Amino acid sequence: MPAPTMTTTFTGSPADPQLARRLAVALDAIDAAAAATLRYFGDPSLAVTLKQDHSPVTEADREAERILRDRLLEAFPEDGFLGEESGLAAGRSGFDWVVDPIDGTKSFIRGVPLFATLVGCRREGRGVIGVIAIPALGELAYAAAGGGCWHARRNPADPAALRGEPRAARVSSAGSLAESLWCTSATTTFAKQGRDAARERLDEACGLARTWGDGYGYLLVATGRAELMVDAEMHPWDAAAVETVVREAGGRFTDWKGEERIDGGCGLATNGLIHEAALAILHEPRRRS
Repeated sequence: MPAPTMTTTFTGSPADPQLARRLAVALDAIDAAAAATLRYFGDPSLAVTLKQDHSPVTEADREAERILRDRLLEAFPEDGFLGEESGLAAGRSGFDWVVDPIDGTKSFIRGVPLFATLVGCRREGRGVIGVIAIPALGELAYAAAGGGCWHARRNPADPAALRGEPRAARVSSAGSLAESLWCTSATTTFAKQGRDAARERLDEACGLARTWGDGYGYLLVATGRAELMVDAEMHPWDAAAVETVVREAGGRFTDWKGEERIDGGCGLATNGLIHEAALAILHEPRRRS
C-alpha cells in the first residue's frame, strides 16, 4: 500500500507534510486494528495465554498488531517499528512507530470496554504523532506536533464512521490537586514499587480517585475530564502515543523524575498546572521493607 498523497486535509492535519502523511496512515491503520479487536471482544471462547512475564495475550492482540505493523511499514518501509507483541524492527528514516495493539488486555479479557489501541510515532527520539483509540466506546484522540490534539466520537459498530466533526481537545484548567481527579491503571503496581505511601497521599490530596486506567486514563486527561493519570509501571509502547496526545492538548507527560521520556518505567500525565505538585508526592522516598 503506497503512502497517501494527501490531496485533501483533515481536521488537525499538521503543516509538515511528512507528519500529515504519517498521521493519515496511522488513523486508517488504527481504524482497521480497532475493528479487529471488536470482533473478539466479549467472545467467551477467546483463548488467553501467558507470556514470559506472565502478562496475558490473546489472538486479538496479535491480529491487531499485525494490522498496524503491516499497514504502517507498507506505507513507510524505511521507518522503524516497535510493538509489544512482535518486537523491534530497525528503520533508517529517523521515524519510529511504537504501538500497543490492546492496552489493557486484562480489561479486554473481562469484557470491560476501557481498553485502548495506541499508535505513537517518534522522530529522532521525540514524539511527533499519537493516536489513542477506545474501540468499544467509540472514542478517539489524535495529535501531531504543531497540529494540536483532536477528539472524535465514532460508532463502535463501525470504527471508521465519525459522529460529527472532531473537536479540539484541551486539558482542564484545574489549578490544584484538591480540584483534581486522578486515575491509575492498577493500585497494586504502587505496592510492587514500594510506593503505597505516594498513592495514599494522592488519594488524600486529590478531590477524586478512579482506576480508569491504561490508555483511557490518558485520553481523559487530554480531553479535560481528569487532571492526572499516574502509572507506577509503564513500557515504551504504553507511553509513545500518550506523550504527544497529552502535550498537544496542553498538558505534560513525564516519568516520575519529571523527565520527558517514554522508557522511564513509569508515567505521569497532567494538565500541566498541577504537574509539579504531583511530582512532589511521587518523589517521596520509597517505603523501607
